[in-house]
Amino acid sequence: MVRSKRALITGITGQDGSYLAEFLLTKGYQVFGLTRRTSTMNFERIEKIIEKIELVQGDLIDQGSLDAAIKEIQPDEVYNLAAQSFVPTSWNQPVLTGEVTALGVTRVLEAIRKVKPDTKFYQASSSEMFGKVRQVPQNEGTPFYPRSPYGVSKVYGHWITVNYRESYNLFAVSGILFNHESPRRGLEFVTRKISYEIARIKMGLSERLVLGNLDAKRDWGYAPDYVEAMWLMLQQDKPEDYVIATGETHSVREFVQLAFAVVGISNWQNYVERDPRFMRPAEVEMLVGDASKAKKKLGWQPKTSFQELVQIMVEADLKRLENN
Repeated sequence: MVRSKRALITGITGQDGSYLAEFLLTKGYQVFGLTRRTSTMNFERIEKIIEKIELVQGDLIDQGSLDAAIKEIQPDEVYNLAAQSFVPTSWNQPVLTGEVTALGVTRVLEAIRKVKPDTKFYQASSSEMFGKVRQVPQNEGTPFYPRSPYGVSKVYGHWITVNYRESYNLFAVSGILFNHESPRRGLEFVTRKISYEIARIKMGLSERLVLGNLDAKRDWGYAPDYVEAMWLMLQQDKPEDYVIATGETHSVREFVQLAFAVVGISNWQNYVERDPRFMRPAEVEMLVGDASKAKKKLGWQPKTSFQELVQIMVEADLKRLENN
């Protein structure tokens, strides 16, 4: 009897981890998730599949726990999605961000190299690595110029993945994913903050939406579309890095306007307040990705439009508030 493929996901309780786990289950995988020991476990995003997956304790800061997890699970694929992933926090906690988001990648790669070198490895790289962009749109060959401790840490994680691939012949790839959102996004992220507050305004629970830079532009996609690209990268004959993006750019202002339109509010300016506290020390003004390599080699393209994404998020938050 052929054993089903085994995948280990770090960061399984996050937005991407939860969608990826669901996706891999539909592909017949045995799914394992690495979770840190905390006094209160946050399993909200994976509660519907918790019976179908296996959770293993471990931490990207602790090499021994990673070695043990790889030895115990013997995974065919490892998806490293765990990180200190909120950009503003990376200025307040730059050393922690480096420990987890940068060196954590090396520890996972080391565990694979020592324990099970035929494991395929996926690293979650980020469009934040481009930062102060050197060309528009950004592709796999665009030079990096990160503008936050988070972006700098992701650049390290990206290059150490390339280094292990070339030094030890590991099947290790980086997916340079541009912003991807969903109703499972944390409330600290601007898109979810917008959808949640607007739902609260619509229901009379709030009067203001307080934001920073309305002119920042991003390439926003839908997270479930993007986790499929991660999987596709590990199904290829040879390991390569790919940009995953929609190729469209929209401002925070556009996101706000569309989100208010979903709840039927046209005079949205009356509800929005700008607060300099939410401005970044070094802003990333414009990110837009060129995913033509992924389209050509992986056959991947986004299925969900920007308008659909905004609508999905606002409606999910309305429903969530109604149920509560």
